[in-house]
Amino acid sequence: MGVADILAKRKREAAEKNLLDGFKFQDEFAKREGVVRTNSGLLYEVLVQGDGFKPSAKDKVVCHYHGTTITGEVFDSSVERGKPATFPLNRVIKGWTEGLQLMNVGSKFKFVIPADLAYGEEAISKQIGPNSTLVFEVELIDIQ
Repeated sequence: MGVADILAKRKREAAEKNLLDGFKFQDEFAKREGVVRTNSGLLYEVLVQGDGFKPSAKDKVVCHYHGTTITGEVFDSSVERGKPATFPLNRVIKGWTEGLQLMNVGSKFKFVIPADLAYGEEAISKQIGPNSTLVFEVELIDIQ
């Protein structure tokens, strides 16, 4: 077995473990009062309900967010940087595109995003391996 075979085997094992751990985390989160699971599998909890407009997938949004793994490790946070992020809603992971369209401006939601609505089988960083479930707290500040 060569180095490439060993690395491929490790990736497959990590992907399987991440998928199973993610399913377990999602099932536990879904039991919380007020948590909603959409048809796609996205889970969300309303932390603050705003009363502004809701964005469409074609809009550009301004958000503050805090992204963690299911173990709580922060991998990205506009909150920690102290500056909100602005981006086209149709240019982000599927879970964000779907989830932010459920929010009114002024809302803050917690999302649990299954791997197939995030980065799938891709390992995109040290913290986000293949088949990782992601957790975000997102505040929708504005629609541009």
